Amino acid sequence: MRLRTVLATTTAGLAAATCLTAAGPATAVSTTGTANSLTANACSPSVSIDRFSDALDKTTYDGTFVGNFSALAVDKDGSIAALEDRSSLFDLNAKTLQPKRVVPLADENGAALDSEGLAIDRDGTRLITSETEPSIRRYSADGKILDRLPVPSSLLVAPAGRAVSNQTFEGLTLLPGGHTLLASMEYPIAGDTSGAVRFQTWTRTKGDHFKLAAQYAYKPDATFLGVPEVQALPDGRLLVLERGFTSGVGNTVRLYLADPRHATNTSGIDTLTGQPGVHLIKKTLLADIADCPTLGATAKQPQPNPLLDNIEGMVITGREKGRYKVLLVSDDNQNEVQTTRFYYLRVRVTP
Repeated sequence: MRLRTVLATTTAGLAAATCLTAAGPATAVSTTGTANSLTANACSPSVSIDRFSDALDKTTYDGTFVGNFSALAVDKDGSIAALEDRSSLFDLNAKTLQPKRVVPLADENGAALDSEGLAIDRDGTRLITSETEPSIRRYSADGKILDRLPVPSSLLVAPAGRAVSNQTFEGLTLLPGGHTLLASMEYPIAGDTSGAVRFQTWTRTKGDHFKLAAQYAYKPDATFLGVPEVQALPDGRLLVLERGFTSGVGNTVRLYLADPRHATNTSGIDTLTGQPGVHLIKKTLLADIADCPTLGATAKQPQPNPLLDNIEGMVITGREKGRYKVLLVSDDNQNEVQTTRFYYLRVRVTP
């Protein structure tokens, strides 16, 4: 999502779903923080941070600004695909983060996207959201449009639907097995007074097309917190980022474990008002990133923790010693008071 000041305000049935049951220049300056032990690295009992890197901040590659990152994915060759919200998709070296390639993206008319969510399919094609309409398109690795997925009318931006521009599809992930795709709305649509956001799914059809499937409701902690990213775990649960910004205070970024497998299918519910019988996606706080050690990080604007910035992208890069290796990235909005920063986390979840 592009830079937007979100002021904090004081806020104090259908059948159960079944489809989620697991059916860079060499001269770039690198600033990397480290710590010596898991205890020193702890953000919470479940999450630790190994290091961070500002190596790509305010750099360019092949004439393209490196930054504005909104999503990450692991490609088939192990490299990191990094999507920026101004219509470019980078391939980064997984170890050094240095760019290896950049591919421009556009819609069917050649217009730029507000590209926010990214998932790489089993054949290497890229599923990419744009929050302008919103939309999800399938692209080849060289940026050619292959397909466009249907979107429920209620999730379209007004006046076509009830969503607010710049507050639509942000997170995107393929569930275990690759049969189901899930996209998270960033903020509630008009009429959903409960404060819950919609998570929409699609199921795969012949020819690797996708059709609309169940929808679920997830409630962020506060009205100024949105959902910039989701990532599926092997058992069908999700890692969910909640993120917000308060002018003069800084960012709030929290990581949750969420379980959509017993949530109500809300695709047929016009408005979510907190009505009984609608079971939300259950969630458990894993860590507030403000509680992580600073590791010597500095911030260019007020922050609760100088490590924080506008974190938007997340990907699971592997598993080691019972913990998932999770990479986060911040969107600097090409703004001098923000930083493109990568965060290397280790996350432990209960079975």
